Amino acid sequence: MYTPPPFKPDRAASLGFAEARGFGTVCAWDGRKPIASSLPFYLSASADGTPRAFFHVARGNPLAKLADGTTSWLLAVSGADAYVSADWYVSPDQVPTWLYQAVHLTGPVRILSEAELGAQVDALSAKFEHWLLPKKPWTSDKMSAGRLEAMKKAIIGLVMAVEEVEGSFKLNQHKSEADFVAVAGALSEQADTSSQQIARLMREARPDAFAGETNRT
Repeated sequence: MYTPPPFKPDRAASLGFAEARGFGTVCAWDGRKPIASSLPFYLSASADGTPRAFFHVARGNPLAKLADGTTSWLLAVSGADAYVSADWYVSPDQVPTWLYQAVHLTGPVRILSEAELGAQVDALSAKFEHWLLPKKPWTSDKMSAGRLEAMKKAIIGLVMAVEEVEGSFKLNQHKSEADFVAVAGALSEQADTSSQQIARLMREARPDAFAGETNRT
């Protein structure tokens, strides 16, 4: 991932973003072409502190045959993104751009054992059921044993040992305060939630730039 210095988050921030997002695109090379799938995942750490990304794919997914434990895969995680019009800047001679957050995790992937798969399925559902609180979380023990086993046989559990963490949080950090505030304000007025989210992230990144604002009624 190419990331200019102003947009480069530290390792902890990149991992935190990936874990909070929990959904990405995993990609591997089959010798002729890239193979990719979009899927949910969760992160944990091995005993030595190495991050690990856990996910699963359908048994028929060609990715399942590529998990040899040595070849590196890519897990690309994207967040909100938004187009920025050059007209929104205070300064002249600007160009349009696109603001976004993204993290790339790279490392070898191996197949999980049957016991590991059961734990992975439970941990993955628990992660996202937590988002729905105060709803009582769904758990796999609500399924009949036969149905649960049939579902497990239809998937392949996978884990990536994350060897490289790359991030790019492009939020116009390199722009002047006036331009930064102007763009954030324009984005906050757009109808789509992605633009509004980028505007909120910009305010969080440089709160002092907005300290003089008066409350709008």
